[in-house]
Amino acid sequence: MWDRVLDGMLRQFFTIGALDLTFPDGTTRRYGPGDRSDVHLTLADPGLPRRLVLSTELALGEAYMDGTAVIEGDDLDAFFTLVIRNAARNRAWWRTWSARLRKWKRWIDQNNPAHRARENVAHHYDLSGALYDLFLDADRQYSCAYFARPGMTLEQAQAAKKHHIAGKLCLEPGMEVFEIGCGWGGMALTLAQDYGVKVLGVTLSEEQHKIATDRAARAGLSDRVRFELRDYRAVSGQFDRIVSIGMFEHVGAPHFVEYFGTVRDRLKEDGIALIHTIGRTAPPGATSPWITKYIFPGGYCPSLSEVSAAVEQADLYPTDIEVWRLHYAETLRHWHERFAANEDRARALYDDRFCRMWRYYLKASEHTFRHNRQCVFQLQMARRQESVPLTRDYLYPASAERQMRAAE
Repeated sequence: MWDRVLDGMLRQFFTIGALDLTFPDGTTRRYGPGDRSDVHLTLADPGLPRRLVLSTELALGEAYMDGTAVIEGDDLDAFFTLVIRNAARNRAWWRTWSARLRKWKRWIDQNNPAHRARENVAHHYDLSGALYDLFLDADRQYSCAYFARPGMTLEQAQAAKKHHIAGKLCLEPGMEVFEIGCGWGGMALTLAQDYGVKVLGVTLSEEQHKIATDRAARAGLSDRVRFELRDYRAVSGQFDRIVSIGMFEHVGAPHFVEYFGTVRDRLKEDGIALIHTIGRTAPPGATSPWITKYIFPGGYCPSLSEVSAAVEQADLYPTDIEVWRLHYAETLRHWHERFAANEDRARALYDDRFCRMWRYYLKASEHTFRHNRQCVFQLQMARRQESVPLTRDYLYPASAERQMRAAE
């Protein structure tokens, strides 16, 4: 029975390309209009068709982790290219209903009061620090890099990201900056060292807090950079600037208004905030149940409409919105290559199932940026519209100079 139901679902799902699927009973069928198979997937567990029918994304990810869904040649690039391209254009009834149910349920999944937010952060960011050394750059930037020109290394692109954001903050020496979600401290240290500001960074990760504090001490910046193990909502006072990179994805839709209300309350009257977050160029949705269970519990990548509504309610003035498209796909490609090169060391830290999970996570994420409606938003906002220069020339002075010459 479950084989037949799954067969019907797959016939509706694949409208481009072709998948060869071998069922647990040894039967192989082709799905999609392609004249040759792009991917061959084998299901080795008799109970898997039922689980795939009931919760496709969760069951598929778990089966790959367990080795009971076997991709020929372990070609995750080909697999996710085929699956995500079809998912991006597919409106099968069973996917529509599944999306609606997940969207209704997200208010439970994404209810992140301070105690639950701390648990969610610990699930991912308090993994062994040695794990992140295997695939991140030396500064441990765990967010989208900025490939400002072709051929940049990951280290160069991550440094470019930090300085691009710093430019949007319009910093002056002596300013006080509040960083919501400081990670391992790289952004705060860069702002203090290169721009002469003071930074308060907060995190809920004990591992990140320990490493960031140690880095500040070793760099001789403890007098200008302070890291606290604290929820952003518990911080008081006001700051000249607020920056948040890759943290908003953990806030949860029920807390968007609270988040931007906090940003407004912590900003001085002439302050500027820059929020860098993964988002979707599609209507509001819900997080994959596999991602929620294994990677980012409580997480959600918002649509621009959701963010804009919360900004409006917080009475903040949006002064600039920039959309990064394939930058995160390239970042994830670099991370996967580094992780794959160091997989034996990762296996020594955890086990083979963990390594399969991490590969699946990195590749699924990369191809979602390449083939579906996922991007990065950089939102600059202020309490007063006069706080930010009238044009973007301050970000691109060479371009502004060329424009001035052309106007003469």
